[in-house]
Amino acid sequence: MEKTSIHGMWSSRLMFILAAAGSAVGLGNIWRFPYLTSDNGGGAFVLVYLACIVLVGLPILIAEVLIGRHGRMSPINTLRKISREEGSSRGWVAIGWMGIVAGVLILSFYSVVAGWTLHYAWLYLKHLFGGAGITDPAATFSALLSNPLELTFWHALFMLLTTVVVALGVEQGLERAVRFLMPALLLLLLLLVGYGLTTGHFGEALAFLFKPDFSRITGGVFLSAMGQAFFTLSLGMATMMTYGAYLPREGISIPRTVAAVALTDTSIALLAGMAIFPIVITFGLDPAGGGPGLIFASLPLAFEAMAFGTVYGLLFFGLLAIAAWTSSISLLEPGTAFLSEKFGIKNRKGAALLLAGLSWAVGLLSVLSLNLWSG
Repeated sequence: MEKTSIHGMWSSRLMFILAAAGSAVGLGNIWRFPYLTSDNGGGAFVLVYLACIVLVGLPILIAEVLIGRHGRMSPINTLRKISREEGSSRGWVAIGWMGIVAGVLILSFYSVVAGWTLHYAWLYLKHLFGGAGITDPAATFSALLSNPLELTFWHALFMLLTTVVVALGVEQGLERAVRFLMPALLLLLLLLVGYGLTTGHFGEALAFLFKPDFSRITGGVFLSAMGQAFFTLSLGMATMMTYGAYLPREGISIPRTVAAVALTDTSIALLAGMAIFPIVITFGLDPAGGGPGLIFASLPLAFEAMAFGTVYGLLFFGLLAIAAWTSSISLLEPGTAFLSEKFGIKNRKGAALLLAGLSWAVGLLSVLSLNLWSG
């Protein structure tokens, strides 16, 4: 068995947990999980979701990390190596290809949406230094979506931030990034939860989120919980297989390490609900639909009305941008690892740029679908 990967290695178990949790923690944790919880039976949905994590998500996550650590290469070459060793069908390699293609496609639209968070963070930063505030959030959001040039700019900027980290490699890029970004994300989230505690509606928000209503549990809710579990743990996208390839072998239990990743991911999703819903209740916002409508068109109304709302808005959209960044890094890494193995490890920067450029170009379809091609 290979002891190290040609791409580099995580320096410790903690670094793997931070990187894997960074991949798992994304926009879906911050804006989708709280809404799904509140709209599908509160604590009852949380129990179903946790069951999906434990019974289905964790075993698959353990398998992906284990396969990656055994192969020490990109998912495609790892599966090629293992199928050859076991005398199995070469068709298993298709799983690696599907994971990498899925990552590139997901990143193509994920980067567009993540660009919105950069745009809003920029608006609040300008407002902090004397610029105009967001007085009509719905109009601001609509104006952004209808402007293909502005969307393309923020999409390109976010993709560039992602590419720079991946191009620098495991130790100099990925590990340095998560060493800073994950603690920053947790600190920002705790600050936002701290504000929620001061609103006087924190207990009401907890009840709104977590009071169990088992009558709301249906087959569709089970599917939603399962889908959230798969997406939030980055399953089936070759990401965890790739990160597992960089995991040291000595003294590290994969089940315990993976459980720590799942616990971190779920905790951040729950904290996000505790940060968002006290604001929603305090200012009488409509949480229906969750997602972009709540985040970009409703919450800025509250930020405008609250004390220090500009600072809160900047922290909130900074949090979203960091969550998106840590996830996008993991989406680009598997394909970059494969291309750099194919064309030489010294060409890693070119591989990252090539793949990011392809994903950015595909993302233009998402940009144009919001305006010029909306029909």
